Parts: sequence; structure tokens; C-alpha cells
Amino acid sequence: MTRILYLEDEAIMREVVCEYLGLNETYQVDVAVNGKEALQLLEENRYDVAILDIMVPFISGLDILEQLASLQENCGSIMLTALGDENSQLEAFNRLADDYIIKPFSPMLLLKRIEAVLRRTQAIAVQQGLEVKQENFQVYYNQESLQLTVTEFLLFDTMYQHPKRVYTREHLLTVIAPDDFMVSDRVIDAHIKNLRKKLPIAVIKTVIGAGYCYEEV
Repeated sequence: MTRILYLEDEAIMREVVCEYLGLNETYQVDVAVNGKEALQLLEENRYDVAILDIMVPFISGLDILEQLASLQENCGSIMLTALGDENSQLEAFNRLADDYIIKPFSPMLLLKRIEAVLRRTQAIAVQQGLEVKQENFQVYYNQESLQLTVTEFLLFDTMYQHPKRVYTREHLLTVIAPDDFMVSDRVIDAHIKNLRKKLPIAVIKTVIGAGYCYEEV
């Protein structure tokens, strides 16, 4: 599932874009109507693409774009705005936007631009090593499967989706055994130990006295 953050304060525009994004059943779209909401979503979730209007309340789309790299890894960015002047476009690309679309626009063109950005970002992610495919519970490194058990995958994917977020053993236990109240949370330690043996890079960090988190090396 491809996760998209869409920042837009105009209701009609949100409805049109979300309708067209819904044509692709593999897209999950989270909508923010102002910069504060967008920033909160970026802090709490992992996204593949961020579509950002510039003129939105509280925090502008350009300021969100500037923070995107520090909040997300390999997240593509498309500015979707009525600002068509050269200075606005240059400012966006200086802040590392992947694409810039001026309103009014073709929704079908937006879909194609998203596909193009995804191809670039996914290629970068694969080159960096790890690739997660939730549809078949597989994690790949340099395009080779790590042969994780379902339990190991669920633990890894939970932390991978929210980098640097610390998960307690109790929380991770609800991921792998939500209905089993007899299992000790210390079983998580054993699964994490086995998971680390299969991961070629040390991305699962122990946070002493708290739990575990995913952090890129």
C-alpha cells in the first residue's frame, strides 16, 4: 500500500484530488487541511509521497517541504499550488521538491506525476538496501529476501513504519499476540534477537529502560 499525505485547505480541491487518487486502489491518502495537521501526520506516520499546497493556514507548504527530509526517509514531494511565478517554483526546488504542478491542472496528469516520483524514490530505497513488501510479509535487502517469520516481520514492519519511535515490549506484544494475555512481554526480546541475526544492518536499536525502535544506520 502506497501512503500519500495530501495537504490542501480548499474543500472542493480536496474532493476532486481524493476522488482521482481513489482510482488507484493501492493508494492510501491521509488529508491535512493546514500545516499543523500535516506536520503532525508526518511525525506519526511513514509516507511514500507528500502532495503539498503552499498557501495553507498556520505552516506553509514550503515550510513543511523543508522539514520533510528530516521527518521522512525516501518520501517524494509534489507541490500542487496556484502559485505559478518563477520565484515560488525556484524556492520549492531549492527545498528539494521532486515536482511542481500549477493549478488548474489535469488530475490524470497528477496521477502520472505521482507514479514518476514513486519510481525514483523506490529506486533509491532499493539501492540503500532494505525494501518492505507488506502484501507478502517480506523484507528484502539488496533485493534478496531475509526469510523472516510472520512474527519477525510484524515486529520489524511496526517499527519500520515509524522510524525513531520507541515501542515498549508491552506494545509490541499486542502486535504479535493481541489476544494472548498469558504470554510474557519478555518473549519480545527473543524475537528481536532472532530478527537482528537475520538483518544485515543494525537498524533495530535498544532503548534502555523503554524498549526498541527502528533507526537507519
